[in-house]
Amino acid sequence: METTLNWSAPFTELVEGLEFETAWRTITEADVQAFATLTDDHHPQHVDPEWAANSAFGEQIAHGLLVLSAAAGLVPFDPERVMALRRVSDAVFKRPVRFGEEIRVVGSLVGLRALGDDTGLVTCRWNVVGRDGKAIIRAEVQVVWQ
Repeated sequence: METTLNWSAPFTELVEGLEFETAWRTITEADVQAFATLTDDHHPQHVDPEWAANSAFGEQIAHGLLVLSAAAGLVPFDPERVMALRRVSDAVFKRPVRFGEEIRVVGSLVGLRALGDDTGLVTCRWNVVGRDGKAIIRAEVQVVWQ
């Protein structure tokens, strides 16, 4: 039996337990600056190197929501199948991401609920990890799939 998620599969062919891994993405200082500008979140932990050097982390780190957003961008949702992001829940931010660190999403389908004949809610468990394999963020993400 196939255990890797086919992002183009119709909802009716999905089964719980299908797994996936995304490509890698590097989180850069430019990403953090752009996110700070976009969200107006200019916390010095993210944007002030002098302040951050004296913080508990000892340096600047990426916004947690930036990392979660970048993770969402890595997941290869088929726009013909995944109609909408419905919910992000139980997100736990396990450790910070420093500039230049790479992330990817390792995940699986953990829930399926039909909404109609060919559309349903798909719940995915995401584990955003670094190159060392250690968890950065864990979350459940629910999408509407047709």
